[in-house]
Amino acid sequence: MTDIAPSPSDTDTPAFIAPVAMENDPDALFAGDRGILDADVRRVLVRILQRRFLVAENSPAEWKLLIEHQQMIESRLNDLFVRLVVDHARGVAYKEQVRSDDVDVPILLKDEAYSRAETLVLVYMRTVFQRETTAGTASARVDVEEVEQTVLTYFSETDGTRASQQRAVRTAIARLDREGIIEEESEGRYRIGPLIEIVLSAEVLRELQRWLDEQIPDAGTPASLTDEAEPGIETVASAIVEEERA
Repeated sequence: MTDIAPSPSDTDTPAFIAPVAMENDPDALFAGDRGILDADVRRVLVRILQRRFLVAENSPAEWKLLIEHQQMIESRLNDLFVRLVVDHARGVAYKEQVRSDDVDVPILLKDEAYSRAETLVLVYMRTVFQRETTAGTASARVDVEEVEQTVLTYFSETDGTRASQQRAVRTAIARLDREGIIEEESEGRYRIGPLIEIVLSAEVLRELQRWLDEQIPDAGTPASLTDEAEPGIETVASAIVEEERA
C-alpha cells in the first residue's frame, strides 16, 4: 500500500488563525484591535463625535491632526452616515447628520433644540457680532446686563416673574459658553466668537428676526436686533428653534 504524502498546505496552514499577541503586534492599541488609525488620529475622531465643534484656536494640536488626516476621518464618519464640515476660514470643524430620501439612513445624531430664551440670546449675540465686525472691531464683547436688558423685552407677564426670566437668560448664556460660542473673559463679560456665524447664518437670522417681530408686535423691535445681517455669509450648521407659545 502506497502512503500519500500530505501536501504542504495541509501541514503548514493551521485550521484556525491564532490571534496575535499585543506584544507581537506593536500597532495594536488594545486586545483585538482591528483599527488602522494612529492613536492620536483616533482621539481626534472621538473628539469630533463628542463635541459640537472643534475650534482651531482652542485645540491647535487636534486641528492640525484633523487637517493632516481629514480624508481618513471623513471616511470613518461617512461610514456612520455622518458628514464632516471643515470651515478653514473660521478655523472650525463640526459634524452633520446625513439625511436622504433615496437611502435608508439610521439617525445617529440628534438635534438639540434651543429654548426660546436661548434663541433670543443667540439672535442678540449674532447681531452684536455682525455690527462690531462690520465696523472693523477685532472682536465683539457683551455684558450680561446688556444682554438681559434687550432680551427681557421679549418676555411677557405670562413668561413668569422677572427673576425667573433673568434666570432663563443667564442659563441660556451659560449653555452658549459651554458650547464655545461665547467665552467669559471676566465675570459677567463675554467675548463672542466666530461660531455664532455658524450657528446663525444670515438666512437663519433673518427668519428668526421675523419670528421675533411676531413676539412683540405692539412694542416694536429693539434697534439692536434690527441691524441687517450682511448677505453672503456662508451657511453652516443648523440652528433649531423651539418656539414656546402660550
